[in-house]
Amino acid sequence: MGLYEVVEQTEAGPVPESGSAPGSDEFERFVATVEPGLRRALVAGFGPEVGRDAAVDALVWAWSHWARAQRLGNPGGYLYRVGQTAARRQLRRRTHPSAAGAGDSATEVVPQFEPGLVGALSELSVRQRTALMLVHGYQFSLSEAAEAMGCSASSVRNHVGRALRRVRRSLGVDDEV
Repeated sequence: MGLYEVVEQTEAGPVPESGSAPGSDEFERFVATVEPGLRRALVAGFGPEVGRDAAVDALVWAWSHWARAQRLGNPGGYLYRVGQTAARRQLRRRTHPSAAGAGDSATEVVPQFEPGLVGALSELSVRQRTALMLVHGYQFSLSEAAEAMGCSASSVRNHVGRALRRVRRSLGVDDEV
């Protein structure tokens, strides 16, 4: 996702606060810094489609409220919260999950991982799933994941620990090897 896709989205949406429109270079640097972690965190918590859309919505908010966004102590964490709200709103509007390709053997994908993993991950809370995916899926450090999620590193460590215990229990994997 680049700056220009965000700008295209804002052209049909909200207009920045008067006098607060970001300079192109300034906002482009901001997006380059914040967007990758923001997108990964939201995709980890809400899935690829909803997560990417939520990241776009959060960046549109940043563009539209640039004066406020510049004053934030942790803009990535705040935009993660904006993205969470957008993702939840989008999920509430959905009446049923996408069935694209259901039953069409030509479009079925053979999983390259434990088949029960998807079900085990879906049983986790959004915070646990996000923390687990950021730390073990995307190799974020605890502090990087904490910044992306807008919480402390010890909270991330707790979420990851609980998530791993629940996933192991769900898959029938013994913790003690």
